[in-house]
Amino acid sequence: MPLRRSAPARRRVPLAAGTLVSFVTVVALPLTLPGTATATPDAGRTPAHPEQDWMGSTIAMHEGMERAGGSEPRNAWSRKSVAGVDVSSHNGNVSWKKLRRMGVRFAYVKATEGTSYTNPYFTQQYRGSYHAGMIHGAYHFALPDHSGGAAQARFFARHGGGWSRDGRTLPGALDMEYNPYGATCYGKSHGGMVSWIADFVRAYREETGRDAVIYTSTNWWKRCTGNSTRFGRTNPLWIPRYGSSVGTLPGGWRFHSIWQHTSSGHTVGDHNRFNGPYSRLKVLANGEDDD
Repeated sequence: MPLRRSAPARRRVPLAAGTLVSFVTVVALPLTLPGTATATPDAGRTPAHPEQDWMGSTIAMHEGMERAGGSEPRNAWSRKSVAGVDVSSHNGNVSWKKLRRMGVRFAYVKATEGTSYTNPYFTQQYRGSYHAGMIHGAYHFALPDHSGGAAQARFFARHGGGWSRDGRTLPGALDMEYNPYGATCYGKSHGGMVSWIADFVRAYREETGRDAVIYTSTNWWKRCTGNSTRFGRTNPLWIPRYGSSVGTLPGGWRFHSIWQHTSSGHTVGDHNRFNGPYSRLKVLANGEDDD
């Protein structure tokens, strides 16, 4: 299973079934996997409890959505969507073969937070999902008040968030949600937050050749970016909403690519649906419309 950073030459290709990807030509570069819970100091601001920060961990608290349990969305198991999970260190060692028998076909794994934390379970979770036959990807929990977007993107790309065109690796995801350590919007204005995200996705594209997936809720996006429309044409949307439908999308996006429809925080991870058939999921992984 190759894990590489890549230097790209690229053009965007629109896809049906709610997917945006980038066409790239790849030159392989080495990538180092994280193996411990800490790495380069984050300008003296190491997160206090990164093990408690996972994708969606702050959403229900701030938006009043039930986290425990949750229900499958309408038509959840149709051929037009694909089951997936997202996990982090709070899930520990994951039984990937069991999840695959349950129908899970893709997984996102938390790799990093800020520029000082790497998931100590990353190798078991990331490689384990791959070896179980799933398409896998990594995500970064953003801390915009700790360091710049470009610095966090580079840290992410070099500590598990890279991409390679092996047909089984998804582009990295940027987790933008409520601040678990302080001010909801990390003390940033709408313009400041948009600039921070723009710096992250630009640097991530330079590192990997791919446009990062953006994970965010509509309420947070409106509150902290002023409902910016800047990223809807370039960055696939991953939206959390724990109910029977995906609801209203953030500004700029006409469709979502991934829907996190439950966030129970238990050992098998949070549940997601890719908005399209398995063939479209493979296109997102490949970075080209090769159908």
